[in-house]
Amino acid sequence: MSRLEDVQVEMLEKARELFQLCDKDEKGFITKVDMQRLQSELPLTPEQLETVFDSLEQNNKGYLTPVEFSMGLGKLIGIELCQGAGRMDHSRHEETFESGWSDDLDPADDDDEEKRFCSMMEQLGAAQLFEDPHEIRELWARLRKERPELLSNFEEFLLRVSSYIKEVNHEKESMEQALKRKESDHDREVRCLYEEMEQQIKAERERLVCQEALRHDRSNLLQKELHNKEQELEKILYRQKKLEHQLQSLNSEQLETRVQNERLRHLNENLLEELEKSKWELETVKGQLQKLQKEAQIEQEQKDRDVFRVSKNMQKEKQSLLRQLELL
Repeated sequence: MSRLEDVQVEMLEKARELFQLCDKDEKGFITKVDMQRLQSELPLTPEQLETVFDSLEQNNKGYLTPVEFSMGLGKLIGIELCQGAGRMDHSRHEETFESGWSDDLDPADDDDEEKRFCSMMEQLGAAQLFEDPHEIRELWARLRKERPELLSNFEEFLLRVSSYIKEVNHEKESMEQALKRKESDHDREVRCLYEEMEQQIKAERERLVCQEALRHDRSNLLQKELHNKEQELEKILYRQKKLEHQLQSLNSEQLETRVQNERLRHLNENLLEELEKSKWELETVKGQLQKLQKEAQIEQEQKDRDVFRVSKNMQKEKQSLLRQLELL
């Protein structure tokens, strides 16, 4: 693989690492809110991150897919990421990509290199835009040493980002000035309204003073009515106490009635138990009586059979005697 393809793969892996850092919920896309998670990785403010998101978003959908994020970031830097590098194996997409950005770079202790970087940032107009340009300086130093042909693309990317941020800041300042003008106009309108309100309050105060005498007379009448109402209320309270006393008497009578009802209920239950017991005894006696009746009936039948048998025997003996008499 050529050096350009190595850089493309390295940038693609770094882009995917940044995308995975934003997409912690594994939604498959990122929004402006997710983009704010890069503050710990990039020396950009929240407003600058929103600016970068707007520059990467082309279709105004409100989100970025992994391919859009990688290709857009590559275009901003000046490296066209090939589509073949974007279609890496699924297993490689699932693993955590290790970016070359995290490698330990040799600290730039050289004053000349520091001066060159500061001069470059001042020329691009980005010296005061980034809160912590340490990572940008490390990347610039790496590209300057390892890939000097890409240094111009990186500087062009910084120029684009800086110009875009400046435009946004200029628009912000314009909006702030317009807001200040609106606030001053609003203050003037409020002052005018305040003066009008003062005049209205003065007129209203005079009108209230005129009405105060009428209110005083009405107050006297209301006090008299209130006194009458208080007397009526006292009468009502007296009646209420009397009714409460009667209610307590009724409650005591109801309590006694309940006690009597409870006694009657217990008595009724006892009588019902005795009645049930008497019914059971009656049923038992009735069963015994029926049994005795059956036994008497059986005994009567037996007696009838015995009488019939005796009468039959006597008839036979009578016939026998008659035959013997005839023979005699």
